[in-house]
Amino acid sequence: MRSLSDTVRRLSRQRYASEVPRTVASPLKPLERFGPNPGELRGWCYAPQSIAPSPALVVVLHGCTQSSAVYDACSGWSRLADDYGFALLFPEQVRSNNSNLCFNWFNPADVRRGSGEVLSIRQMVEHMIERCNVDRSRIFITGLSAGGAMANAMLAAYPDVFSAGTILAGLPYMAASTVPEAFDRMRGYGLPNTEALQAKIRSAFDHKGPWPRISVWHGTGDDTVVPANATAIVEQWRGVHGIGPHPSSTKRRGSRTLHIWKNASGRGVIELHTLSGMAHGAPLDTAAGHEKSGAFFLDVGISSTVETARAWGLGGPKLPTCPTDGIRAAAASALRWTGLRPRS
Repeated sequence: MRSLSDTVRRLSRQRYASEVPRTVASPLKPLERFGPNPGELRGWCYAPQSIAPSPALVVVLHGCTQSSAVYDACSGWSRLADDYGFALLFPEQVRSNNSNLCFNWFNPADVRRGSGEVLSIRQMVEHMIERCNVDRSRIFITGLSAGGAMANAMLAAYPDVFSAGTILAGLPYMAASTVPEAFDRMRGYGLPNTEALQAKIRSAFDHKGPWPRISVWHGTGDDTVVPANATAIVEQWRGVHGIGPHPSSTKRRGSRTLHIWKNASGRGVIELHTLSGMAHGAPLDTAAGHEKSGAFFLDVGISSTVETARAWGLGGPKLPTCPTDGIRAAAASALRWTGLRPRS
């Protein structure tokens, strides 16, 4: 097991081109008076000028050492929201909870439904629903690293709230219950077996409705949160979705391998995106125009932000605030994101 100080030093040494400082100009606004806030988190939000009448809501959770403003500046979520009219919520950790600004995904009191940090995030979500007239059938969540682990916790504790979630370099739900165990799991040591992982999801909430769709992204070169955690997340969610261990399809393109598991109805419910050689971070494509590379934001020519938004039905034609030519340009841009080209 690596010590806490050793891991933090390793995290701080990992820097990538065009790093964005922790304090940046940001369009995010503070979210205030959203509830009792038992987890004592901070909240930020964004609603674009051209917001849809009953918009979707995307909840975005930063990683350790990060702020919501920097995460948004690099991931490009608010710029994408400007194009497509959905609302954003950025819960943010504070140092009094965790000195490294990690969400406490390993603390049982913070990941159980109805308590701690997950309840604070749930209160923020409800506040945004009322404030922006959010469509309750289109609430999504994503996060990176510790934020990915906490996104997984939210999906497990509140499957009745979220339609889908994307976990970037994250960890399974309730895989650890102490700080030493958390660092062991990050290194791939002591991960629960499939039966135990699936039991943790089932015991989180007695859910009777459809379960959220899950998308997992992980680099094979990640030595901070090793790829075994991505496999464990898939194993964890297979049980409630009632699917077998083998993917329904596998697609390879460039450095990425995409495994898709479909349920009995033929719907894709779990995805695993494996990026060959990628280190710890969120995969980006700065050429798409929404994102910026930085610490733990890796320009690998594949945009997890854009592809996630499109998978959730958020990346269609831009809102019609411009003439027809503008809409055509938006459609062409969407095609470029997928690597396709419009017919001549």
